[in-house]
Amino acid sequence: MARIRKIVLLVSVLSVAAAHAFGQSAVPTTSIPDFSGMWAHASIPGFEPLASGPTSLTNRSRRNGLSNLAQLVGDYTNPVLKPEAAEIVKQHGQMSLTGFGYPTPRNQCWPGGVPFVLPTNGLQIFQQNGRITIVYAVDHQIRRVRMNDRHPARLTPSWYGDSVGHYEGDTLVIDTVGIKIGPFAMIDWFGTPHSPALHVVERYRLLSYEAAKDGLDRDAKENATGRTPETGIEPFGMDPGYRGKYLQLLVTVDDTGVFTQPWSATVTYGRPFGEWLELVCAENPRKYGSEKDVQVPTADKPDF
Repeated sequence: MARIRKIVLLVSVLSVAAAHAFGQSAVPTTSIPDFSGMWAHASIPGFEPLASGPTSLTNRSRRNGLSNLAQLVGDYTNPVLKPEAAEIVKQHGQMSLTGFGYPTPRNQCWPGGVPFVLPTNGLQIFQQNGRITIVYAVDHQIRRVRMNDRHPARLTPSWYGDSVGHYEGDTLVIDTVGIKIGPFAMIDWFGTPHSPALHVVERYRLLSYEAAKDGLDRDAKENATGRTPETGIEPFGMDPGYRGKYLQLLVTVDDTGVFTQPWSATVTYGRPFGEWLELVCAENPRKYGSEKDVQVPTADKPDF
């Protein structure tokens, strides 16, 4: 009996060794979830505040119980804000209350950066070997995520930072640092600033409609959509009858120069209602009407 046990053990050891020799795993691996395709998120300002714990800012100005898009007054009393950051948010809110649309990356045609770009109208994900490419519906903004890699020791800040990703079971995790501070840089539509210490972690999962409904309900409670009264259709709208898999992002934002602690929020995406229209900010620089002329970014020479 003892000899049989030794033979069984030897066979097991040799099997594991053979599996490694041929680049195979002795343990079955979890298949990579398919996040590819177009995903819609039509509501703005966009982040879905969590029901409890440190979370994103909400709009103090309400209209029919929802965020008043004509007055973006961030809740400067949110305890995640340090005093200096709270004062900046308050100043932006005061400008908005006077009818002045203060400059943001979106209305000035500048790169949104992370996490500002995350709750934008929609995105398309391309999963490729060794990397993921994300294209955002507004202004053709593009991010590239290196998979199973590390941040370099010396990092030059860029608009979307240095993003590295990996899979944790059914979750895509993206870690981003080195986000450049531009002239209109902000975390959200309320003017929340950020510092060079900004660190953003994104966790994407596919959920059933029933599981995603909590995020959809929190979104409907806080945010408004771009639905037009004439057609009832939202540009970049989410298909209301879709009951397949939804994509939910749980984002955690940490910046010791601005926040008292890390905070989290979700963004829940569904499949789009129809085809997306091309949206180029620089081709319509006066579309909002309340801002000064758009300061479209220009360059006298390449920055690469």
